[in-house]
Amino acid sequence: MQRKNISALIVPSTDPHGSEYVAEYWQARQMISGFTGSAGTAVITLNSAALWTDSRYFLQAEEQLNSGVIPAQAGISCKNCHFILMKDGLPDTPTISAWLGSQLSANETVSIDAELFSVNEVQKLENQLNKFSIKLLTSENLISEIWENRQPLPCGEIILFEKNAGVTVQQKLENLREKMQEENIDTFVFTALDEIAWLFNIRGCDVEYNPVAISYAVVSLCHCGIDQQSPEKNVQAFLFIDNQKLNSQSIEFFAKNNIEILPYENIIDFIKKIENQTVGIDFNKANYAIFQAINENCKIKDFVSPIILAKSLKNKTELAGFRRAMKKDGVALVKFFQWLENELPKGYVTELYASEMLHAFRAEQKDFVCESFETIAAYGAHGAIVHYEPTRESDILLKPEGLFLLDSGGQYLDGTTDITRTVALGRLSKQEKIDFTLVLKGHIALAQARFPENTRGTQLDILARQYLWQHCANFGHGTGHGVGHFLCVHEGPQSVRMNENPTTLQAGMVLSNEPGLYRAGKWGIRCENLLAVNELRNTDFGNFLSFETLSLFPFDTRAIERSLLTENEISWLNTYHSKAYKTLSPLLSKSEKIWLRKKCKTIF
Repeated sequence: MQRKNISALIVPSTDPHGSEYVAEYWQARQMISGFTGSAGTAVITLNSAALWTDSRYFLQAEEQLNSGVIPAQAGISCKNCHFILMKDGLPDTPTISAWLGSQLSANETVSIDAELFSVNEVQKLENQLNKFSIKLLTSENLISEIWENRQPLPCGEIILFEKNAGVTVQQKLENLREKMQEENIDTFVFTALDEIAWLFNIRGCDVEYNPVAISYAVVSLCHCGIDQQSPEKNVQAFLFIDNQKLNSQSIEFFAKNNIEILPYENIIDFIKKIENQTVGIDFNKANYAIFQAINENCKIKDFVSPIILAKSLKNKTELAGFRRAMKKDGVALVKFFQWLENELPKGYVTELYASEMLHAFRAEQKDFVCESFETIAAYGAHGAIVHYEPTRESDILLKPEGLFLLDSGGQYLDGTTDITRTVALGRLSKQEKIDFTLVLKGHIALAQARFPENTRGTQLDILARQYLWQHCANFGHGTGHGVGHFLCVHEGPQSVRMNENPTTLQAGMVLSNEPGLYRAGKWGIRCENLLAVNELRNTDFGNFLSFETLSLFPFDTRAIERSLLTENEISWLNTYHSKAYKTLSPLLSKSEKIWLRKKCKTIF
């Protein structure tokens, strides 16, 4: 920094593709700070260092940042630069730009890696720093110069997903080009890994929990003729990916579909050679290095990626896959919770061991690939930490009392699952039962919703919160997020949350239904299933939609305060439990059937 006359460096937690989970190769923020949480931004000046993270990680960050321990692979010393924890979201916490304004003088320079920030993020940061007359430099990658023993880019083989996708690559490209023509876009550059995987009907293993491959893609309306190995072909789609990820079958597949394969690292040079075209990129997703590479004689059009919405609208094949995945997941959960009931009294089951056993039961299911996110196995007070993840340091013993919150999911070739069950491990207090029942009532209310077309998730969010609000309680996270088809467990653009989201809910979308309640230092409760949006019927008042609950596993009736449930809610619960038993029982052993029948017992 001193040699290059740089006064501050900002290190985010993401990769050039804006991913939620990133490969080790891009975990620079963890390397430089020692903080291992999934979200956070490090800022380093010549005299100080600070790290911004959200409430999920306040305690973890305090412990890790103050230790001064930097991972061994960093190869650097940081004896006198412990990071200041900036608790993001609190009223007194300054923004990164405001803090830099207080630390630096006018005309000093802040550096970022252009590949790790979206176009919108750079433009916003630049405007904020301009208020302090601070310059922003986007051409330096300082971390790479000091990062010793850095992990290489992952290079696992991709798999072809055409048979499971329900729509061919050619049809997807045709639909995409129709949208590009409508918007007068000649060439579109795609950077998001799940969008590329969906578009080309491939899946990968480069990122933990997300079956994607590190890649870029460019799709054109016309013959580009840039760096083509076979210029006589009218190639209009380009996939930038490491050749090590391909085999003879995938190479043949791409050739058959006129998709040219180019090296991953060639994306910038390729874009620089595009001339006199309207180039579309999504400013909210495309990294700034892509933006900078576009030729001056091209027109740049900021356009939300057409794939985002198309990917969210699951076809019949994808929905059938989801339903198969739910059966497998339900079987794994039956096996796990039966095991837990049998082993809990023996006094050796911990949060981490429970997570490991759940993984083992899922792994027994056909076409299971991996978990869809880090399992949240939270007992007692740990349940009040919304995104708690047990570690060796935090791991505690499960006891035959109180509540146990288990939020988990699996990636199957059929589809992606995400389910939370909060169960009673023993006797519960009156308040625990009241809290559980209020959350369950909200879950049922949303599951039963019927709504007209053009309804936004924001308009339905109150259904899940109404009973909590009546008791002056609430939860801070969103009620529902979109879910990918054997892709990212968190997928847009749809959601159900208090924050305004202009995206309307449409038939084919899959999203979660997960209201909760968290009492700090006591317990946490969340009830989560996945829903599919279905056509209901057309009336004189327009087309109406409803939800189909996809997940298959009973709620713990021992935790219910019966007096708080209406007859309608009891009917819904009995019907749901009956469906779960009818669907799962043929796949279970005799003892498992008996166990599940007891859990699905009718409530009167």
